[in-house]
Amino acid sequence: MKVEQIQRAMSVGVIGGLGAIGSADLYAKMTKVAAKAAPQERIKVQFGQQAFDDIDMAGAENAQTNARKLYVFDMLREFEERKSSAVLLPCFISHTFLDEVQAEISIPVIDMVAAIRRHLAQRLPKLQKIGILTSSYVRKKGLFEKYFGEDEVQLLYPAAAIQHACLMRAVYGTTGIKNGYLDGESIDLLYRACRDLLDQGAQVIVPGMTEISTVAEALSARGIPIIDTNQIYAESALSFKAEQIGRSFKIGVVGGVGPAATVDFIEKVIKNTPAARDQDHIKLVVEHNPKIPDRTENLIAEGADPTVAIYAACKRLENDNADMIAIPCNTAHAFVERIQAYLSIPIVNMLSETVNYIAQRHGDKSCIGLLATSGTIASRVYQQTLDQNGARGKFSMIVPDAEHQAVVMDVIYGAQGVKAGVINDEVRAKLRRAIAYLVANGADVIVLGCTELPLLIAQDEKFDIGGKQVPVLDPTEILARKCVALASPVARKAV
Repeated sequence: MKVEQIQRAMSVGVIGGLGAIGSADLYAKMTKVAAKAAPQERIKVQFGQQAFDDIDMAGAENAQTNARKLYVFDMLREFEERKSSAVLLPCFISHTFLDEVQAEISIPVIDMVAAIRRHLAQRLPKLQKIGILTSSYVRKKGLFEKYFGEDEVQLLYPAAAIQHACLMRAVYGTTGIKNGYLDGESIDLLYRACRDLLDQGAQVIVPGMTEISTVAEALSARGIPIIDTNQIYAESALSFKAEQIGRSFKIGVVGGVGPAATVDFIEKVIKNTPAARDQDHIKLVVEHNPKIPDRTENLIAEGADPTVAIYAACKRLENDNADMIAIPCNTAHAFVERIQAYLSIPIVNMLSETVNYIAQRHGDKSCIGLLATSGTIASRVYQQTLDQNGARGKFSMIVPDAEHQAVVMDVIYGAQGVKAGVINDEVRAKLRRAIAYLVANGADVIVLGCTELPLLIAQDEKFDIGGKQVPVLDPTEILARKCVALASPVARKAV
């Protein structure tokens, strides 16, 4: 396991295709950086490129970037599949929408402009004026201002005439760098743009187009104080830490066990999320598979084993970059222990959270009445959870007798039951009979231990049954609240 983790930590992808000259230059420099790295810092460099029809003047002030955004997203997905741990994106235009793609992808993109800013702060801490050579598009978007805006430095750009006639022409022109001309007129034009910045007082020139870094040495030979941003970007991979990148938290849901309970869980996640707008809600990915073999049939009647199907659903959620998994099915938790060790993300255990909730909120109670499928009862998963949480000595647990357990199963599985889509007062009355039986036999807190049951009776901390008030608890509600809490930035930081 440790060997695999080290190998993945040292794998960095380079996205090509967004400018052949610039990306090839970065890849070459990244390869050299990797070769010279100390043994404990060795990096495996991966290059990826798909067909991308770049427009002739991608850096024009009003250029369209939709195709570029989708290309970057597709390439990042490819590097995810290749198990790269980070990606270098050698394209300043793409960094203007970096936040958009990073929010939808799990693999971190190493921030090129942030790397440049760190380099300048470390090597030239007394800088006051920085000259920027970048495209008209990036200049209009204020990319560099986003990073240097709080620093006590002035960003300088070429005069409008120089920007168009010299800088853009040097890169995009017929004899420009993008067309393979790395000397002659392109260097002369860039030199004029640099001189304009130096005349404005620039102390250092920063290429904001990856193509310019390919000729930084030629400009330096002509006395221009220019840095090689491709080299800086390549070297930044050595010190990169994945936790530097933040992304949206995602809850994975194993759905279809049963279908209505899945919808109920999602509604409860939404209801319990403090949100003032759509974007404040939590990302969810649902693997809705009602074909997973019935858990109860396997536990009490030697039906088909659902272990592989549940595991496969969890793996698909894992592959879809979920940060944790919720399974809104009590009976399915009889199989969780079998698969958790084979997953890289945690399953939030609904049963454990329910027991913890009772201990915290109803610690004065002593007898838990459990209403659940015969499979859940036979598996004794709730009793085992009490043991694992050290609560067995504090709480006892009772279940219905055979007659009332048959009522519960009819409420869940019957032709006029919840799984058949029947939710009415008659079915509720049957469930109340089972609750009344447990209360009459000493239960002072009731757990609706099947996710279909809360569709009939909602969680009620003071449920009235025959003139006696007992808490009736909904594990789906408790699970939803826990998932929302774990998804909060504060909770994630503490983990």
